[in-house]
Amino acid sequence: MAKPDLPKPTEAELAILRVLWERGPSTVREVTEHLQDERGTGYTTALKLMQIMTEKGLVKRDESERSHVYEAVASAENTQRQIVGDLLDRVFGGSAQQLVMQALSAKRTSKVELAEIKELIAEFEKKAK
Repeated sequence: MAKPDLPKPTEAELAILRVLWERGPSTVREVTEHLQDERGTGYTTALKLMQIMTEKGLVKRDESERSHVYEAVASAENTQRQIVGDLLDRVFGGSAQQLVMQALSAKRTSKVELAEIKELIAEFEKKAK
């Protein structure tokens, strides 16, 4: 489980975390290969960011091999929950309804996605009883 006091990652740090969540523990070279096409991130930039992320506690580094292997400390779900919670408080005054309304109106939502959202809401309603 993630430490509750982990700092919120920057956009560049989130890009690295997405690679680590998708691939699992990875070297800087492996992360760079994934980010090169998407963001144009070079090796030294990725290395520096991952060193900073280690200092912040966002990733941990296994130094037992010649090429250090990095792993995300928090899961994608915990990080998303932290960021959404912060956004909910700062932008929407704690109103989940306003957040959801804005999220649904910001981008076109497919009928399949809406059906899945309705199912999730039904599950939350059952838990709330």
